[in-house]
Amino acid sequence: MSPRLRRASAGTSPDVPADVAARPVLPAGQARLRPVSLLVAMVLLAATLLAGLLVGAAGLPVGGVLKALADRLPFVQVDSGLSVIDENILFQLRVPRALLAALVGGMLAMAGAGYQGVFRNPLADPYLLGAAAGAGVGATMVIVLMPGDPGYAVPLAAFVGAISGVFLAYVLGNTAGRASGAATLVLAGVAVSSFLASVQTFLQQVKAEELQRIFSWLLGGVGSADWRQLALIAPYSLASTVVLLAHGRLLDVLSVGDEEAASLGLAASRVRLTVLVAASLATACAVAVSGLIGFVGIVVPHVVRRLAGSSYRIVLPLSLLGGAAFLGMADLVARTVIEPAELPLGVVTAFVGGPFFVAVLRASRREVEM
Repeated sequence: MSPRLRRASAGTSPDVPADVAARPVLPAGQARLRPVSLLVAMVLLAATLLAGLLVGAAGLPVGGVLKALADRLPFVQVDSGLSVIDENILFQLRVPRALLAALVGGMLAMAGAGYQGVFRNPLADPYLLGAAAGAGVGATMVIVLMPGDPGYAVPLAAFVGAISGVFLAYVLGNTAGRASGAATLVLAGVAVSSFLASVQTFLQQVKAEELQRIFSWLLGGVGSADWRQLALIAPYSLASTVVLLAHGRLLDVLSVGDEEAASLGLAASRVRLTVLVAASLATACAVAVSGLIGFVGIVVPHVVRRLAGSSYRIVLPLSLLGGAAFLGMADLVARTVIEPAELPLGVVTAFVGGPFFVAVLRASRREVEM
């Protein structure tokens, strides 16, 4: 057996037979998450969250912010020295915004890593299977049909639309037969996305006066974050996170190819479906509250692979933390670069992700030619 197969099949899992798990493996340090990498990612995320709480039109002292946060801990009483207005700014505006940016970034990055594991392609994106197009149709439909402030109908409709888009792509891909593999799913996702994009364009033309609101949502952002939005997506985010992290070892096995994975006793189609559902749920949660924010699912997992290793037991958790930090930093740029106005968050990530995508594409092409 090749070293790659040995490393992929290491450990126990309910979907991998015991005789496979018992086969020789490479040294554990090559395929396990190192504490140093985890610590660096957590420190980077903590620093980004703190910066998100301090940056804004109203200046808040670092000491006061830290004391106010400590005062909210159980059995801790600290006088922060902040005024009532400052505390409201901190806990009703900045804390929800920083947390929502981190949650959205983590979900998109981890979903991107999951899609890349399923399709065995580092260029796979969370919006690959029609999630973004479905979310756009759902949000556009609510904005067009509900005059005034639709409230939480927009994120709910975006969530339903994202899940529906992925479901349509999966059903369409399965019509080609079970043996068609990941390539057919990608083609089905492209077809569904194109169809839903045309539906969205039609809806925009029907209600042209709402174009500004529609494009504002499509360009993405977390400026309207509040605690209710966090509570809305928290259960789904938690469920998708648990499932994806639990499948890291199985994605390593799947990376050797369906035939070889099947020879190891792995039900490739079942693993692929489970990861697709979890990654799509994570994507739907993100776009439901933030709009369409691209490239996070490509940039972060690729950087993690370069710096920490390619095993999905490493890539998935570090993508979760790295994506949270990345989008938090992008949000800081979005609200400061043209202050007092704000850039759409999707524009900031596109400025970073566009050139990065081209670089990854060129690198992948060179590797194929070699």
